[in-house]
Amino acid sequence: ADGRLVVIEMNPRVSRSSALASKATGFPIAKIAAKLAIGYTLDEIANDITGGATPASFEPTIDYVVTKIPRFAFEKFPGTPAVLGTQMQSVGEAMAIGRTFPESLQKGMRSLEQGRLGLNCDPGEALFDELDDAELLAAAAIGTPDRPFQLEALLRRGVGVDRVYEATRVDPWFLDQILMIVEERAHLADTGLVGMTRADWRRAKRLGFGDAQLAYLWGVDEQTV
Repeated sequence: ADGRLVVIEMNPRVSRSSALASKATGFPIAKIAAKLAIGYTLDEIANDITGGATPASFEPTIDYVVTKIPRFAFEKFPGTPAVLGTQMQSVGEAMAIGRTFPESLQKGMRSLEQGRLGLNCDPGEALFDELDDAELLAAAAIGTPDRPFQLEALLRRGVGVDRVYEATRVDPWFLDQILMIVEERAHLADTGLVGMTRADWRRAKRLGFGDAQLAYLWGVDEQTV
C-alpha cells in the first residue's frame, strides 16, 4: 500500500526456479551462471538466442505467457495447517505456456495432476457450495492452495473485484484476469455446444478451457466436445 519493499529471501545461485525460467525463455541460465562464476561479465558472453548479435545482458523477449504454479501435498503431513507463508512448503511445481494469462493459468491447474480440470468448471468446485459469500470471502483471505479456486468462485457469485481485493489483497490485475474466465464461462453456458461458432471455440481455448471442462459445463461426454 505504501510502496515499501521487503526482501524475504535472495540467493545468488541457480535454483529450480532458474531451470524453469530457462525452459520458459530459452535462455541458458545455468550456462551463463557458470561463466559468471569463473570471472566473465555479462557483456562479454554471447547471447545464444540471438546468435551472438547481442550480449547475454539483453533480456529475452517472449510473445507468450508462462505461469508457474507450485504443487502442495499437505495431505501427506497430517496435523500441519495448509496455510502458506514465507517458508518453502511446495513439493514441486507445474509450468504452463499460453497466449494469454487465463490460458496458461488454467493449463497450469490441470498440470498439477490433483484432479482439477482447470480453474473450477469441474466437479471439484462443489466444495465451495456449502459456504455463503461471507464465509468464502473469509476463507480466501487466508493464503492456502485453494485460494485461486475460491477467488474464481467469489467472482462467479458476483462479488466485486474491489471487495475481493480488500479482503484478500490479491492484485486487481489478477482478479480481472480471473474475471475474464468467469465471464467466458457464463457466455459458454448460454451458447451451448450446438451454438458454438469457430470464433467461440477459439476464444474458449485462448482462455484455457479444456474439453473436459466444457463437457462438464454442457453436461455432455468429453469425446463429443
